[in-house]
Amino acid sequence: MRSISVIAREISKDWKNVNYAARPYLNAMYSLDKITDNYIMDDGKSVVLYFLSNAGSWRGETAKRIKKELKDMCK
Repeated sequence: MRSISVIAREISKDWKNVNYAARPYLNAMYSLDKITDNYIMDDGKSVVLYFLSNAGSWRGETAKRIKKELKDMCK
């Protein structure tokens, strides 16, 4: 499994105009290695799930692949 921070960098490369509601969670993902890591008072799983819930406008093959990867991490 890839590090969440590595995934966050790929998201930023692909999603040029990140939704304002997803931006704080994407920024938090830069600080995470594993889904079990914490970011301030939130656990990594919550950060990723909040990102996914606000990333509906991010579309395309890369988005589909990465969203699946993140969802699989949260299982």
